[in-house]
Amino acid sequence: MTLLDIIVLAVAGFAAGTINAIAGGGTFISFAALVFTGLNTLEANATSAVALTPANLASVAAYRSEVRTHFREMIPFMVIGLFGGGIGALLLIWLGDGGFRPLVPWLLLVATLLFAFSTNIRRFTEPWSKGDRPGARIAAYVLMSVVAIYGGFFGAGIGIMMLAALSIIEGGDYHKANSVKILVAFLIQVVSAALLIAGGLVHWPHAVITMLASAAGGYLGVGVARRVPEKAIRATVVTVGAVLTVIFFLK
Repeated sequence: MTLLDIIVLAVAGFAAGTINAIAGGGTFISFAALVFTGLNTLEANATSAVALTPANLASVAAYRSEVRTHFREMIPFMVIGLFGGGIGALLLIWLGDGGFRPLVPWLLLVATLLFAFSTNIRRFTEPWSKGDRPGARIAAYVLMSVVAIYGGFFGAGIGIMMLAALSIIEGGDYHKANSVKILVAFLIQVVSAALLIAGGLVHWPHAVITMLASAAGGYLGVGVARRVPEKAIRATVVTVGAVLTVIFFLK
């Protein structure tokens, strides 16, 4: 790696960890930086997944009060995250770079649209949280299962879809829902990372630099999440996602 590569990965890792702690979408940044440093799309995706795992753990630590308070309620989502993340990672390994590369611009497009219309998505799911609807929890579990598999496969955009799933049963408690999102995302990445490492897809020099920077960003990002308007962060993520989508469609 060149000095420029190291600087790019450090800055991207810190930004990705911070953004993931606030609204999700940090994968956009880390994935693009890893491709910039010369990794193919499959290796960049796998290395990004491994590198961002400690950042999510740091964010879980920062949300430890909410996690302790609501831990029992989180258990079903934790189980879904573990199984879904494993399925998604195995699917990624099975496809290989030849199968994954053509999907990248479409995955980026879907993730960008999720962020762009996140307010509408949340508004659509919020009515489910009003009253005691028997199907609400089942719907949340089904949506979370789909998101977990997608998260093990790619990861960009899972934060907003998790929050949408959680809004079905949690109503307006943002920090409770965000703590569940961060914990489940961490578990998805743990099992996904283990499988991707076993598959030999991770480039460790790139991963370590991104990992250290993203862990710092992940911990500090929770403090930012309590002060910075979520709309500002989401607008940034949408802009980055749109640019990357165009670039990968043209490449």
